[in-house]
Amino acid sequence: MDKKNLIDKHKINDKDCGSADVQIAVLTERIRHLTKHLDTFKKDHHTRHGLLKMVGRRRRLQKYLRKTQPERYAKLAESLGIR
Repeated sequence: MDKKNLIDKHKINDKDCGSADVQIAVLTERIRHLTKHLDTFKKDHHTRHGLLKMVGRRRRLQKYLRKTQPERYAKLAESLGIR
C-alpha cells in the first residue's frame, strides 16, 4: 500500500496528515517493509538500527494514543493488526 492511500484510510478529517493514527499507520507499513528486507539481508546492521528506532517511535505514539484516547487506539490496533 502506498503512503497516500494509507494516510487517506487513517486520517481523522480532510486536512489530517500528521495525527498519531496516521503516523502509527505509516510507521507500521515501513516496519513491515524493513522486516522483510532484513529477512533477506541478515547482516544489514545499519537498516536494523533504523528499524529499531522506528519501532521505538511507534511504541511511544501508541502509548500516547492509548493513554489519551483508548477507544481510537483499540480501533487502530485492530485495523493494523498490531498489539
